[in-house]
Order: sequence, then structure tokens, then C-alpha cells
Amino acid sequence: MDKAAKTLLSVLIPTKNEERNIGACIDSVGFASEVVVFDSVSTDGTLEISEAKGAHIVQRKFDVFSTHKNWALDNIDFANEWILILDADERITPELKEEITKMLHGTRLLNGYYIARKILFAGKWARYGGMYPDWQLRLFRKGKARYEDRIVHEHMVIEGEAGFLKSPLLHHDYKGIERYFDRHNHYSSLEAIEIQRRLRGSANQALSGNIFVKGPLRNRALKNFAYTYLPMRPLLMFFYVYFLKLGFLDGRVGFRYCALRAFYEYQISLKLIELSDLNSPISVQYRKYLER
Repeated sequence: MDKAAKTLLSVLIPTKNEERNIGACIDSVGFASEVVVFDSVSTDGTLEISEAKGAHIVQRKFDVFSTHKNWALDNIDFANEWILILDADERITPELKEEITKMLHGTRLLNGYYIARKILFAGKWARYGGMYPDWQLRLFRKGKARYEDRIVHEHMVIEGEAGFLKSPLLHHDYKGIERYFDRHNHYSSLEAIEIQRRLRGSANQALSGNIFVKGPLRNRALKNFAYTYLPMRPLLMFFYVYFLKLGFLDGRVGFRYCALRAFYEYQISLKLIELSDLNSPISVQYRKYLER
């Protein structure tokens, strides 16, 4: 595509050893006039692939998800007014490209837009089980949004009103089930810490949750309620996603995914028990986060 014909949009892609994903990700945003790969000191071929695709590289050592991304928003000199944040294992579909392009050429724009994620698990769309639509605020005006102070599963806080796009982006991680387990073992530790901080009253979350607003606000409200009042959360999670949210309609893959969702909750519950002991291994390992 001719540079002059590209959409005036800056795309930010955080990376860490994403050589299996980054090429296809950059290709999917080829319509944007600027692509910035925000790299956490990768040791594989991520940078070489990104440079070959024409992306601009910015590097910073990773610390915490929200702090890391907010640093990028504060310090990278983006060329355009509008910014799209995309993970390396996500793709912009042709339908979403057309919708974004048409929207940015409009005259009555809000400050940000939520985009649904269409998640592929084991190569199949996880259509049920509460996984679609997975609303994420990813498209916003420069200077009008930033991430809440949360060490994992952080959401963006928008200044003013946000809208919802109709077309989803595609989430497809090619790293396999072993990497899935490794990643979610780490995420469950960080999520347990955030829950522990909230139960102690020390969390500083900008999104407290609202059951009446779809998207992240509703999800956060349900999560806060569950970890404050509900026992047997892993079993309730499986019942909720497999039966109430119709996960069984996704067949064998749906059962696997819902079982993993329940196991993730079980990991969090076990780690919360260990975190109640200030001298436990997990408390010692993550003390700096508990004391934030």
C-alpha cells in the first residue's frame, strides 16, 4: 500500500520473544501509517522480523503490565492522533480494518472505542463459555486514555465517552499448550496478589466495576463480588462458563477451555490461601507488589 494512502493511525505492539506471531500481526495492520513494536528485550528473532516488516522499534525492560504500557503512552512520540494497541498474538481482520478506516474519516468521534476479541483455542473459535465478545478498549485518542494501576489484567481508563466497534479482532496464539500453562501459572499469581490487595483495602483500581455496563466494567464487578462473597469459586466458574454460558456448545474444545478456566480459578484460590501467611514463599517472592 502506498504510504500516502495509509490510514493516519499509530499501532503499538508490546512484545517479548514473539517471533512466531509478530510477522502476521504487523501484516494485519499494514494499512496503518505507523507501527511501533514496543519490545521487552527479546532474545529471539522478534526484532529482525519487525525491522524487516518496516516497524519502528522501541525497547524497555519489562516491570509491570500497566506501568510498562503507560510508559509507552507517555514517552513514545507517536506520529498520529489515534493509537491502536495490539498484542502480538492478535490480528486485525479485513472487516475491522474497513470499520476503523471509515470511522477515523468521520467527523463525530468519541475519545475511544472497545473492540471485541474473537479468541481461537486449539485452532477453534471459543464462541461460547463467556469468551465472546471479550471487549477491550484498544483504539483511542492520544492523551485521552491510560491503564489503571494493576499488575495484571489491567484495563484502560478513558477520558470521556467510549463506543463499541462492530467487527472483532482475532486472537490466535501459536505458542502451544505448554506456554499456555506457563503463562497462566504466572498470571494466577499476579491475580491472587491483586485480589489480596483489594481484600486488604490497599488496591488502587480505577475501575471498581459496574454490573450495568457491558465489557470490562461488568467483568470487574462480577470478579470483585465473587472473591468477596462466593465459596467454591472454581466449581462455580465451571458451572457458569460450561452450562450458563453454553460452553458445551463448543464441543470437546469447549470442555477443555472451560475446565482450564476453572483450574485457573483454583490456582488463584490456592495462592490466596498461601498469601494469607506473610512469610510464605509466594508472599516473600511478590512482597514488593503486595506492598504497593
